[in-house]
Amino acid sequence: MSQDVQSAEEGAGPFTERRYYIDVARPKEAAPALMHRIQCHIEEFSPNLLADFHKAKGEEHQLRIGDEFHIKILGPWNGSVRVTEVADQHFELCTLEGHPEAGTIRFSLRQLPNKADTLRFEIRSRARSRDGLVAFAYSTLGVGKQVQEQTWVTFCQRVAEASGGEILGPVQVETTEHEASGKHTERHERD
Repeated sequence: MSQDVQSAEEGAGPFTERRYYIDVARPKEAAPALMHRIQCHIEEFSPNLLADFHKAKGEEHQLRIGDEFHIKILGPWNGSVRVTEVADQHFELCTLEGHPEAGTIRFSLRQLPNKADTLRFEIRSRARSRDGLVAFAYSTLGVGKQVQEQTWVTFCQRVAEASGGEILGPVQVETTEHEASGKHTERHERD
């Protein structure tokens, strides 16, 4: 039986946008083929010690809207996600009831407009913590934040390596938090 979607509006704490991206010059695999590979083998790009993806609904080695994954996350953070969008250059997942976060995450791969031979792989999440306890553990204690960041940085690095191209620097990490008051703070970090 499928779980209900857990939207960001239902979560607690600040609404947080996180962006992880890496650029690759002269990839040996075309963007659509590489994105198809990522979509069909998500588990190969995620570090299974930190976030182990198991398909709970849908056919193996395919990605379709409505497919679901259970993710075994290091620590007490297990959760499930559902595929809400699938296209040639991106796919999106939403969190399901019980996941530590409430929101969406989008994986995209595109050619940079001013660099014909350069691809950018990006992961962008828009979420809040599931509840006040998770918000406290994540934001105040830092529990879960490091695991999450390392998971997506590693995912980006593995996609860049799979492209067969020249990796142009480390994974970039940007975080923007929006408080209920409308105030927001931005942090830019590098791997």
